[in-house]
Amino acid sequence: MLKLCGVQFLLVIHSAMCQYLGDLHVTGPLKDMNFSVPEGGGVRFIYQFTSEVPAVSFRVTGETDGIIDIVPRTGILYLNGSLDWETRPVHRLQVESLDQKGNIVKGPYTVTIYVEDINDNPPQFDQIKYTGVVRQNSRPGKPFMYVHATDRDDPTTPHAQLTYSILHHFPNPYAEMLFQINNVTGAISPSKMGSHYLDPQKQDTFTLVVTVKDMAGMTMNAFTSSADVIITVKESLWKAPPIIHIQENSTQVHPVNISQVQSNEPDVIYDLFEREKLRRLPFSVDQNGVIYVTEPLDREEKDTYDFFVVTKDKQGELVDKPLRVSVIVEDINDNPPVCQQPLTVIEVQENEGEGSNIGTLLATDMDEENTLNSRLQFKIASQVPDAPASNLFFIQQDTGVLHLTSRSLNKRIASNYSLKVLVTDAVFQTICDVQIHVIDINDQIPIFEVSDYHHVNVAENIPVGTVILEIQATDRDEPATGSSYIIYQMKEGDPNNTFIIETDPETNRGFVKINKALDFEAAPVYNLVINATNPEPLVPGVQYNSSSLAIFKVFVSNVDEPPVFHKTVYNKEVSEDVPVNTLIITVEAYDPEGDTVRYSLEGDVRKWLRIDSTTGQVYTASTLDREQQEMYTVEVVASELSNAAQKSKTTLILHLSDVNDNPPHLAMDYPPFFCHPLSGGERAFIQAADADEQWYYPKFTFSLADDMNTRNNWEISKVNGTHAYLSPKHVDFEEKVYNVPVIINDNGKPPLEMKVNLEVNICKCSSEKSCFIEVQREHFWPSPGQAIGILIGVLLVIGLILGTVFFRMKHKQKNEKKRHQKDVRDKSELNRLA
Repeated sequence: MLKLCGVQFLLVIHSAMCQYLGDLHVTGPLKDMNFSVPEGGGVRFIYQFTSEVPAVSFRVTGETDGIIDIVPRTGILYLNGSLDWETRPVHRLQVESLDQKGNIVKGPYTVTIYVEDINDNPPQFDQIKYTGVVRQNSRPGKPFMYVHATDRDDPTTPHAQLTYSILHHFPNPYAEMLFQINNVTGAISPSKMGSHYLDPQKQDTFTLVVTVKDMAGMTMNAFTSSADVIITVKESLWKAPPIIHIQENSTQVHPVNISQVQSNEPDVIYDLFEREKLRRLPFSVDQNGVIYVTEPLDREEKDTYDFFVVTKDKQGELVDKPLRVSVIVEDINDNPPVCQQPLTVIEVQENEGEGSNIGTLLATDMDEENTLNSRLQFKIASQVPDAPASNLFFIQQDTGVLHLTSRSLNKRIASNYSLKVLVTDAVFQTICDVQIHVIDINDQIPIFEVSDYHHVNVAENIPVGTVILEIQATDRDEPATGSSYIIYQMKEGDPNNTFIIETDPETNRGFVKINKALDFEAAPVYNLVINATNPEPLVPGVQYNSSSLAIFKVFVSNVDEPPVFHKTVYNKEVSEDVPVNTLIITVEAYDPEGDTVRYSLEGDVRKWLRIDSTTGQVYTASTLDREQQEMYTVEVVASELSNAAQKSKTTLILHLSDVNDNPPHLAMDYPPFFCHPLSGGERAFIQAADADEQWYYPKFTFSLADDMNTRNNWEISKVNGTHAYLSPKHVDFEEKVYNVPVIINDNGKPPLEMKVNLEVNICKCSSEKSCFIEVQREHFWPSPGQAIGILIGVLLVIGLILGTVFFRMKHKQKNEKKRHQKDVRDKSELNRLA
């Protein structure tokens, strides 16, 4: 389709027009044609049809609307006025050429003129003023009304693409607008601020000035229209019900109506949403918003429920904000008291004083705490035996605390008492059993069977935990009580807790064990004193004496032990540039028996160290290198001179500190390139790295070599501590590879620098802005043997193709011959039957 835009012609200036037509190439023979012409613009030229003998004139008919015409003699199709897309978007014409007698020579041909729309119509709202109602607490983004506008321009163009916005908001008491509009659909809804703050008690009417723009609102030249929107705020119907109280174990017929909610929107679907993940929620809601409890509730199972009522539209989208519903289950007295233990056992010493608190009976009630339903009261129903009196015990009515009424307990008369305690609430009662044991007082001390256990011989390498002696004391107090249980302790001779004594609770037998490693050189003999005591205090007037003491000696025998290092690990920081034969560290070990110690190294895989076998001094044996290994670990071995099998090891860790001994270098995956021809302003990243340790961050300096050619052609600029830009200083470069000498300095101590010849490629680039390398054709000429092989292969493929084609043709001819013979037979058969 040929398109002419905004060109006006003066038809009367024929020669100028013809010249212009020749320049624009808008002439041609008569044929079917389509044109696209913007609306408006007044008189203008469209096209010139050229005539062919014997044609001498042209004629146009069809939907000209008195605006489209043709100059008969010259064949110029033109407009004598303005086209209007809104009146007619397409004009269908017929053009024909005539001879001198008016007869048609060619044609008629169809000429179609498509009128291009221009933005010449402002959008219009379908109402001057809109009114709407919104409920308080409406969900943000949920539309409650719409505005609508139309535009007479072409709807397939931006001219009729409309966008809505809110221009003014009266009143506007907050920093943000309370309403929002969908810029495409014109849907008006509360904003998040509006959903929270809209309140008819504070402001029940708002006026919005809504605007609509065409051109999708993307240009300042768009047409704009506006309309007022009057919004009335009404009180929300969607309110959470007050807290609901339901008595447990209700005997009503379920489900039972307990509350109702109402949405601000009609025709919504009500539903319940659990806040807790319950096995089953005993509540439901019908489609009128009525909430039901569906079964009797048990407060002891669950005393409160929290869930939400939600409303949804038919598409399942939320309509209102969820409402929280809280239910409290009210208690009734439906649970009896429960004894916390099947049998409560209390121990009382026979010398316990009158009024003493001897224990507490514990009971519970599952009814609501701190209410009369769960209030418990206690009373002793019976005491067995009732000797020496029937009321030896008393229980506090509201606490269950048991007391002695007198000092009348005597283990010889009764060692146990059984009480039946009646526990009641307002409705129920329960019997709890209490067993009281009268225990003996601690009036007997432990007495050793043997006061002198003589001595024990042990080697100094005996394992920790070994039993070296068993001891026994007895106590005549009541067995299996704190008065008769015996605790053994070292009273003298063991200041470092080298030994420990454990007691068998059944027999009170003591076992003396090694608690810490023995050392003949430090302590060859231990003179030990053991005492025996009870965990229960002795009664007044009774004290421990020598009968509760025992003595014995431990003789420690010497064992040949390996050397011992003063440290388990030696750490040393060393600079990597220390000279060979530098003393690094001295390790020390001693032999407990006093033998001479010799030193050696293990694990020195890099042969960096040597050790003086006599003194333990460690020296450098070769040059250290932090870049090879920053932390170097070896083992130092100490062995006895007289017995090399007795040896021990320690770890020596060298931490090598860095020195600046590595020059910087370029760290780039590929060399830089620039696209030929250069246009100016190009630059390429270059990056440097260094094998030395970088403190905090590296600081490299980039510069060009000091030669005139380099400095005239290139320049370098810093980006950061590791990168720089390399830029050409002009655009007159040939298409080739240039060597640019770059100097990189690491600014270390001492500073090191490296001069590198950076290859920079000036090359043709592909459309992806990558360097295009032309394939060298001579590299791919085949050898004579390869050429003959290729030729034979090609001939074989061609022969295979020709053979396949020939076979298919023969097969087709054979099938056609059979088909022809069958047709002849069929035709003969039909003739015979006829």
